Amino acid sequence: MKSFTTISSVIFAVFIFCLAAWCCGEADEDVAPMEKTEKEALYSTIQGFVGNWWNGSALYPDPCGWTPIQGVYCDLFDGLWYVTALNIGPIHDNSLDCATNIDFRPKLFELKHLKTLSFFNCFISPRRHPIAIPSNDWEKLAGSLESLEFRSNPGLIGQVHTSFGLLEKLQSLVLLESGLTGKLPTKIGNLINLKRLVLAGNWFTGTIPESFGGLSQLLILDLSRNTLYGPLPSTLGRLTSLLKLDLSNNQLERMLPSEISNLKNLTLLDLRNNKFSGGLTKSLQGMYSLEQLVLSNNPIGGVLACLEWHDLHNLVILDLSNTGLKGEIPKSLSKLKRLRYLGLSDNNLTGKLPTKLVTLPCVSSLYLNGNNLTGELNFSEGFYGKMGRRFGAWSNPNLCYQVGLKSARHVPYGVKPCQQEEVTVLEPDSRNKLAGENLNQNSHLVASLGFPSYVIDGFWWVSLLEMLICQFLSCFL
Repeated sequence: MKSFTTISSVIFAVFIFCLAAWCCGEADEDVAPMEKTEKEALYSTIQGFVGNWWNGSALYPDPCGWTPIQGVYCDLFDGLWYVTALNIGPIHDNSLDCATNIDFRPKLFELKHLKTLSFFNCFISPRRHPIAIPSNDWEKLAGSLESLEFRSNPGLIGQVHTSFGLLEKLQSLVLLESGLTGKLPTKIGNLINLKRLVLAGNWFTGTIPESFGGLSQLLILDLSRNTLYGPLPSTLGRLTSLLKLDLSNNQLERMLPSEISNLKNLTLLDLRNNKFSGGLTKSLQGMYSLEQLVLSNNPIGGVLACLEWHDLHNLVILDLSNTGLKGEIPKSLSKLKRLRYLGLSDNNLTGKLPTKLVTLPCVSSLYLNGNNLTGELNFSEGFYGKMGRRFGAWSNPNLCYQVGLKSARHVPYGVKPCQQEEVTVLEPDSRNKLAGENLNQNSHLVASLGFPSYVIDGFWWVSLLEMLICQFLSCFL
């Protein structure tokens, strides 16, 4: 019994010792010091962005410990705290708001473990207080920086310096909705670890650098809403990991390169509002992962039926509006079972609308307006009621809908009803002539007599008179 008590005491003592050691370790981590130069660099950097009134040493004496700064994140390196992320701008209620006059201080580039640097809605006055991205010292962050983002900064002007190409560890470069100008730096193609490149909503001009084809790990490429021109470089076909490609709202031109078919993993291709031409390239058929294909407002031309659309079986959105397409709507479109949006408006499409197109299980928007489609729409009243204005068939002069729908609200908007065959009462002096000697055309119903009379060269009354004479003579025979 005594030995059992002794063993229990030893086990309890060991447990208390381990618990104390763990608590001491946690305490040491909580009170781990921050390198003095690191703290001074952080205070100076933030003060340059929010104003000289900001006294970091008084407000936040332990910025990585018990007095954290909103938007600042730290991590331990060799027992010391270092800043790893710095987010400037009104992201949260207590975020660091930017001053009117902003100063990129050199101390920013002394944060040697900085991985993430972002600015949101900081530089907002392009006329009164414009500011340019510093051109020097970015190479000092080359060993650590993984994400650099400037979002919604209209007051950020000037060009992107080539020194960005030295940030070899960068995985995300976002320069979104700012006032940046000039050509896209070719040295961005050196950032082989990039997974996201977003340069949308600026004033970039020139052509897309061929060097961008070297970004083999890229998942998202967004160069939309700029003034880029010229053809797409064939080197973009090397971006085989790409998931989203948005080049919309530029002045890009010519035919899509055949190498685009190499983008087997692409789910979004948005090229609307450009100047692409040369017809729909069959290279699109090989992009079987596509879920959104948007080519609207381009003078592409050609025929819609040149592609085997059923190969793109994952399509959810297909917008080919105002692309100069001709010919009939192919039945293969009706095999896109996941399709929710189909835009074919403002083209030169002809022929009848395939009836199976409206039976697609997921379709919720179907726009065919502004074409030369013909025939009768034989769709159910429930279909028109479900779709409403999201079924666009107006501005097709030779298209009509079936008469007999119960509710006026459930008819296709802007489409005329089909005209029924009219009943014509002929007068004795009518003159209805046929072209040629065809005896089997234009049968008119004479309502007063209740039997048909076939018009032959306009002398229908001759046959009527002969019939009356025969009936009169039969009374006396």
